[in-house]
Amino acid sequence: MAEDEEAIAAAVAAGTDGIAVPAGLVDEPPAGTAVEKSLLLRIQEMPVSEKIKLALRGNREARMLLVRDSNRMIRRFVLQNPRVGDEEIIAIAKNRSADEELLRIIADSREFTKNYQVRLSLVTNPKTPLVASLRFLSGLQDRDVRILAKSKNVSATVAAAAKRIVIQKTPGAG
Repeated sequence: MAEDEEAIAAAVAAGTDGIAVPAGLVDEPPAGTAVEKSLLLRIQEMPVSEKIKLALRGNREARMLLVRDSNRMIRRFVLQNPRVGDEEIIAIAKNRSADEELLRIIADSREFTKNYQVRLSLVTNPKTPLVASLRFLSGLQDRDVRILAKSKNVSATVAAAAKRIVIQKTPGAG
């Protein structure tokens, strides 16, 4: 099944798919326009091939709904959409109910982690793989590391590592 989904994604990327998706779900709506309420229902009723195309080509509203889809492949394809912006990546990284695999993909992407807010959001999300959280911790601003050292909302390992960094940077300590 995964090969089929990858083949569909390749066809969508190449523009040779022939999958029909409503234009209202692909084009960005004009600013201030209300999105129709049935968007979630329309997406839920779509076959996998249409969801893949929508994940790779859809507008912001469609992407934010598809990032919560039950199919892991659909969620991954959303991150491959060329129109995914930093705000969306930050929202996914901050989301405590986000899939651990999505957080790992974001953490492994140099393009996404160029943004400081993305790195901070990943470190503060308890679902982010520990290796990724610890990798970004040392590059955070002192103020944020101090907050993390006292935080109960991150893993104990991340908090302990943050405390060590604070102690090392404190003049006259150790």
